[in-house]
Amino acid sequence: MHIRKYDHDYSRRFFMEQAAKGIATAGVLGPLWPMIANSADITKAYPDELMSIDAWSKGKIKTGDFITAENVEIVKELLDPVAYHHIKTMGRKIRIVPTTRDITRMFPAEYLEATLRNQGKAKLDANSNVVSSDGKPWIGGNPFPDAKTGLEVAANLTMCWGRKDNSLTAIRDWEVAPDGSMSYQYDFAWVEQNTTARADGKVLPGGDELLRYNAVYFTGPSDVKGTSYLNTWYYDQRKFPELVGYLPAFKRVRKFPTNQRFEPLVPGMNLYLSDAWAAGDPMLTWGNYKIVGRGPMLGAQSQTWYGDRPNWERPVQGGPKNQTFFETQMELCPDVVIFEAEPTGYPRAPVGKKRVWVDVRNQMYVAYITYDRRGEIFKSFEPQYSFLEKGDKKLMDGKSTAWHWTAVQCYNFQDGRMTRFQPVTSIAGGMSTAFNIDGLYEKYMTQQALQRMGT
Repeated sequence: MHIRKYDHDYSRRFFMEQAAKGIATAGVLGPLWPMIANSADITKAYPDELMSIDAWSKGKIKTGDFITAENVEIVKELLDPVAYHHIKTMGRKIRIVPTTRDITRMFPAEYLEATLRNQGKAKLDANSNVVSSDGKPWIGGNPFPDAKTGLEVAANLTMCWGRKDNSLTAIRDWEVAPDGSMSYQYDFAWVEQNTTARADGKVLPGGDELLRYNAVYFTGPSDVKGTSYLNTWYYDQRKFPELVGYLPAFKRVRKFPTNQRFEPLVPGMNLYLSDAWAAGDPMLTWGNYKIVGRGPMLGAQSQTWYGDRPNWERPVQGGPKNQTFFETQMELCPDVVIFEAEPTGYPRAPVGKKRVWVDVRNQMYVAYITYDRRGEIFKSFEPQYSFLEKGDKKLMDGKSTAWHWTAVQCYNFQDGRMTRFQPVTSIAGGMSTAFNIDGLYEKYMTQQALQRMGT
C-alpha cells in the first residue's frame, strides 16, 4: 500500500521519529524560525491538521466547542494526565479558541526582537552554562529558539522567566480544599529583575555574575502580611541561589537553606520556589535532561486575559462546589516538545523528576508535572498566557501591547488541594502590576527592602 507523504498522519509519524531521536527541531513542513523571521506567520511550517482542532479531530471537535467529560476522550492525547482527570471526573470544562498563527502575539515585543536579533549567537560552554558566541553572558531573547535538546529547551525557560527585564505582578491567590471549600485566600506580589540575559542587551550595574533577583511579598491577609522572600540567582547555573526572607513573627531577615525551595511559601499553598516557571531552580542543579515526547497539545496560549472585569478577576467553575478551576480557553498548539529532568542537586527533595510540555512556537511551558520519589504524580501546574487586550481594554508594555501570564492552577494530585492564582490590577497594600519599572531593584530587591516592606 502506498502511503502519501503528507496524509493526515504525516505529522504523527514525523513527531514519533523526532522523539525517538531525542531531538526537538521546530517545524514539520519546514524550519519554523526562518519563516517567523520573514513574516511572523507560522502557517507554512505545519500541515492543516496541526493548525486547527477541526482538522485534527476530523470535525469531531470544532473551534468554539467546550471539552467536557462527554467528549474528552477525543482529545485525551492532547492533554496532560491531570488536566484529563479534571475534565473526566471533576466537572471541568475548557473552551477551544483558534490556534495562534501570528507569533508577535506570543511574546513581549522587545523579547521577540532580541530573539530574532540574537538567533544563532548562543552556545553552551564547557560547564553547560549558556553564553554568547564570545563566551560572555547571554545578550537577550530565547538563546535557543530552535532548541534541539532537553537542556536547550530548559535554558529557554530559565534565562529570563517572564521575558521582561523586570516586572512586578500583583497576584490574588485562592486555596481550594478537596471538598471545594475555600481554605485560604492570599494577596502577594511576585517581582523579577534580570541582571543579565536581558532583552535590552545591558547588564544591571554590579550584576555581571548574577542572572536575576526574585522577590515575593505577601500583603494579605493580616496573619501573613509582611512575609517576604528574596532569591538571588548566580549566572553560573551550577550554583545554588542565596535565599533570605523576612518573617513578621521574628521581625528580622534570616537566611534559609537551599532545600527550603521544596516547601510551601505560606500555609496551605501548593506553590514552591522550585516550581516557578517550571524552572524555579538553576538548571544545572537538575540533570538527566531528556526529550521524551513530541506532538500537538491543547494549551492556554491566547484569549485568557479578563481585562474587562473588575480587578481582572475571572469566573470559576468545576469541582465539588464549582470553585476549583478558573474558566479556561485553550488552543491547539501544533508543536509541543516534552522533556524530563531529575533534581540531581537536591538529595532530600520530595520530587523525583519533572515532566515539562513546551510549545516550540515561543518555547514557553504549557504544562508541568512533578513526580514523587516513587514515580507517582505529585503536583501539576497549568499556566495561561495572553496578549493583554480584550475589546477596548489593553495593557501596554512600553510602546507595545503587553504579553504576560494570566493564571496558574497548581493541583496536588495526591491530596486534592488546588492552588489557583492570577495577576490582578492591584492587591492589598496597594501594589499594582507593572513592567520594566525604573528603580525596581532599590525598592524591592535588597534585604533592607525586605525589612522595610515587612514592617
